[in-house]
Amino acid sequence: MIKCLIFDNDGTLVDSELLCSLGLEIQLSDYGIKVSAQDLMKKFIGGKLADSLRAIEQEHGVILKDDFVENYRHKVDQLFERELTACKGVVDFLNHNSLAVCVASNGPTNKINKALEITSLKKYFNDNIFSAYEIESWKPSPKLFLHAAKAMGFFPHECLVIEDSEKGIKAGLAAEMKTVLFDSMNVHPNIIGIDRIDDMTKLSNIISTINKTKI
Repeated sequence: MIKCLIFDNDGTLVDSELLCSLGLEIQLSDYGIKVSAQDLMKKFIGGKLADSLRAIEQEHGVILKDDFVENYRHKVDQLFERELTACKGVVDFLNHNSLAVCVASNGPTNKINKALEITSLKKYFNDNIFSAYEIESWKPSPKLFLHAAKAMGFFPHECLVIEDSEKGIKAGLAAEMKTVLFDSMNVHPNIIGIDRIDDMTKLSNIISTINKTKI
């Protein structure tokens, strides 16, 4: 029986993946690195920022300055303020949902909260926000989801993970939780064997099916 929904944030609740990658594209251009936001998103979606930056340094033979991350975060904040929206069907689903919900993201807590506040989603989650930075363990490790479930007061088998990235899907499955792929643009045709949705309102049917099966 599903009793708690654990949502990823970027690309799942808020349509931020491309904006984050655009911020990275802009910052990298200062180093003479020309790479599109779309390519950056495909390559690093759902990953830890530090790992992505190390890969970029190795690939392009550069050393990013100490203030790179700070400037990048500032640029993303500006993009969020201007353009960030909730993902398709999220508001409608949350308005009708009666299950416990929380957010478990690879992003830092202040970034998660800012994104939820800008999109008016914070009221649905309150303080049920869990960041990989708090426990120093990032997806695809299952530790963040297990930490979130324990903090929320549920067993792993009572939780449903909703993710938009391959790393997040691996983390959910490794935590032995039911896991759903949210893929509104069909960018992950290679991920098979799990439920997938392209509109968050379709999540209700999946939950109903799982819970009926468990009865």
